[in-house]
Amino acid sequence: MKEKIISLLEERKYKELKAVLETMHPVDIVEMLEDCLQEDELDEKQMILLFRLLAKEEAAEVFTDMTSDTREILINALTDSELEEVMEEMYVDDTVDVLEEMPANVVDRLLMATDEETRRQINGLLNYPEDSAGSIMNVEYISLRKEMTVADAILKIRQVGINKETIYTCYVTEKKKLIGVVDVKDILTSGEARLIEEIMDENFVYAKTLDDQETVAERIRKYGLIAIPIIDHEMCMVGIVTVDDAMFVLQDEATEDISMMAGVSPNEGSYFETSVFQHAKNRSFWLMFLMLSATVTGEILGRYEAAMAVMPVLITFIPMLMGTGGNCGSQSSTLVIRGIAVGEIEFKDIFRVIFKEVRIALVVSFVLACVNGLRIYLMYDGDVMLALAIGITMIAVIVMAKAIGCILPLTAKKLGLDPAIMAAPLITTILDTCTILVYFQIVTAMFHI
Repeated sequence: MKEKIISLLEERKYKELKAVLETMHPVDIVEMLEDCLQEDELDEKQMILLFRLLAKEEAAEVFTDMTSDTREILINALTDSELEEVMEEMYVDDTVDVLEEMPANVVDRLLMATDEETRRQINGLLNYPEDSAGSIMNVEYISLRKEMTVADAILKIRQVGINKETIYTCYVTEKKKLIGVVDVKDILTSGEARLIEEIMDENFVYAKTLDDQETVAERIRKYGLIAIPIIDHEMCMVGIVTVDDAMFVLQDEATEDISMMAGVSPNEGSYFETSVFQHAKNRSFWLMFLMLSATVTGEILGRYEAAMAVMPVLITFIPMLMGTGGNCGSQSSTLVIRGIAVGEIEFKDIFRVIFKEVRIALVVSFVLACVNGLRIYLMYDGDVMLALAIGITMIAVIVMAKAIGCILPLTAKKLGLDPAIMAAPLITTILDTCTILVYFQIVTAMFHI
């Protein structure tokens, strides 16, 4: 398809090109345009020409899905009237997302292309705290009154539904207060003379404007909602958060958690959009922190120089014990972080989690200690004491690693920190230090050195 579009564009067959674009989904058009720009198959002028061939509704969707850099190119190229047409077709929450990513001079131009009522709605959404439900909600929803008949409701949906982001769920309000919700399916399958009050559901799930957006997204996922109503402190309805917005929130939160678990500061841009300097900046802090933290391990090793001088063979087991401890701790922390993220594990479960992880550790450590003990016995001339010392250390290290790996993420959550911080890099660094302490305490006691 991409080759066909480029060929039609070069041959200036714009009528055929417009027909091809009409058959494509807006998301596919965005991917095609940005791929062509990255691979220098299209220049900026050709990309702008393709955009101008799109229908108004399709152009608005394409504009919404573009990356900020591509969007800025378009904004600078489009006339005021063209920009106004695009902005008219966009939903308010999408417009707010676009504005948040644009530089100030571009924001001013975009706001000039919107009408006064839309600007008022945009400013209202921008006033909500970042990452709150209010900052991602859409103010375009269908509101019904309880005294309406089903026939009246259907008529209203037909009149205003075209301008709303979703019509599958309608909201029943009284003096702006939310008193019930009703699905369009229930409206369409009920008698026309029935009142909305008779078919509305008064037991509904909602969220408040200042709720964390991740909490709202999880609520949508948990209850299988298409949209969730957002109310203020007076129970007045002010907007909705739709499932597509919830998906973006969960994707962003997952990206942030993955970055934190890898010891990288979260970054809003894509991998290729982010500069080399920014990537280095995002990674340097954690690497420096972990590097300096690892000096503690070196200091502890220095304290046991005498023991290592007496039995140099002890040094050969340090990498294995540290690696095993770090891996075991990372396994536990990863599973616990995942459990916290999906709401399966809470801080009140900490003792249940510790009890379970310790039992797992005992089974795992016994198996590893036996295998490793047999290896040492065969490789070191039947040295039973050495095999026993390393085996005991292995058991102690794994039990300790599993316990620490589950305690730290839960503690971080309790303190209001992101549990993902307590993932592989930090857990490994902490356990390296603890492993050295446990190892030399055991071997010095057993060998009297």
